[in-house]
Amino acid sequence: MTVLPKIEAFAADLTAIRQDIHAHPELGFEEVRTAGIVAEKLRAYGVDEVHEGLGGTGVVGIIKGTGGGNRRVGLRADMDALPIVEDSGVPYASTNPGRMHACGHDGHTTMLLGAARYLAETRDFDGTVVLIFQPAEEGLGGARRMLEEGLFEKFPCDEIYGMHNDPNSEPGKVNVTPGPAMAGAAFFDITVKGVGSHAAMPHQSRDPIVIGTALVQQMQSVVSRNTPPTKPIVLSVTKFNAGSAYNVVPDAATIAGTIRYFHQDVIEMAEARMRELCAGMASAYGIEIEVDIRNVFDVLMNDPELTTAYVEAAASVVGAENARESTEQASGSEDFADMLKVVPGAYCRVGHAGSVPLHNPGFVLDDGILPIGASIYARIVETRLPKVGS
Repeated sequence: MTVLPKIEAFAADLTAIRQDIHAHPELGFEEVRTAGIVAEKLRAYGVDEVHEGLGGTGVVGIIKGTGGGNRRVGLRADMDALPIVEDSGVPYASTNPGRMHACGHDGHTTMLLGAARYLAETRDFDGTVVLIFQPAEEGLGGARRMLEEGLFEKFPCDEIYGMHNDPNSEPGKVNVTPGPAMAGAAFFDITVKGVGSHAAMPHQSRDPIVIGTALVQQMQSVVSRNTPPTKPIVLSVTKFNAGSAYNVVPDAATIAGTIRYFHQDVIEMAEARMRELCAGMASAYGIEIEVDIRNVFDVLMNDPELTTAYVEAAASVVGAENARESTEQASGSEDFADMLKVVPGAYCRVGHAGSVPLHNPGFVLDDGILPIGASIYARIVETRLPKVGS
């Protein structure tokens, strides 16, 4: 492994930044402190331009290379935390109750800051780097808001790159999947409007719990009996809420969850079937069922040519034996997909030590990944914006 020496020299600084951000996690569109740290660091590193407030709390930095080239490469990291009570036991654990960096966004932000410091010091490239620190990746539409507020009109990019830490892979292993790499996602909320009654006289009710539980079971047939086996889909009910007393049949129940998919025809089929099932159940029981299904993430599509370029750049850091193009698709989702719909690019996964999965209260990011990720970001810039004559 060949982490860039300049980055290795300030690896301890990256660890300190990451652990400070980790101790002060902020949810989407609330990343005021984090964004302030990012802007302060970028200015201290000598970044040419620092723009704050795009997409609410987003930050964009501009670094110009020593040549006069016109090509522009974007690098993106996300900054938000999750509404999780931390149980990691680390000395720098969250000091904000009910908030935790359980997905590694503190690491993503720090790796991009490390790349920014290196690139601002060396400027060994011909063109411009656009550093994008995005808010609200965790289902709140931070990428879409930045795009709506003119991200690429104000800061054009010819190509763009992102990355995610991966505790499920070996430390230092880098994987990039060409084409559809991560699932699109929809969230759904269903309200079963029944008729309440005394629990001792349930015949006077139209019990939304009985109806709702039957509906949850029926929705599993969307995957098992309506979807072609060659087109993967995940339909998960993650919330079922009803009732407030032992002796009351409630008048309503709410059901919520997510659908993950890779094919547009599959998500359209799933949405149609869910609506049909709800309508049928409502008719059968003589009640009303409201359905809200909304797209939250698009399918993340890596450009095949830029995937190869990203793997080659990563190989110069972690070794050719540790960087590869993968056929594995992830059922998780990532709103970097929205940026890739506008600008071609690629998204990689970087392995690190640890056995606790993402989005878990006990998750711990391995700080050894920080100089690796920063070096990969720096190398993709230097390889895609080579100096004339180099």
